[in-house]
Amino acid sequence: MADDDTQRRHPEEMSLAELRGEIESIDREIVELIARRTYVAETVAEVKAEREMPTTDEDQEQRVMDRAGENAEQFDVDANLVKAIFRLLIELNKVEQRESR
Repeated sequence: MADDDTQRRHPEEMSLAELRGEIESIDREIVELIARRTYVAETVAEVKAEREMPTTDEDQEQRVMDRAGENAEQFDVDANLVKAIFRLLIELNKVEQRESR
């Protein structure tokens, strides 16, 4: 995540450019994680198709949402915001799964 130099310094000691650079780095990491998640979700879709399983698994979706909420609380982030992001990721993966069948 953040480099060691940024983690040791207080935000008020950093310039606006440094702070924006940190956000840029975090944004890149977020995109990388979304790409990794999408790749794994595509693999799940292939397994489901091979096994003739339905695209939607509401129990699994609920577990993902519950876990997202718990992780949000652990990091003191708005759980509704995090769940909304995960709901979007799940829906996008389901669309891709349906289109690939």
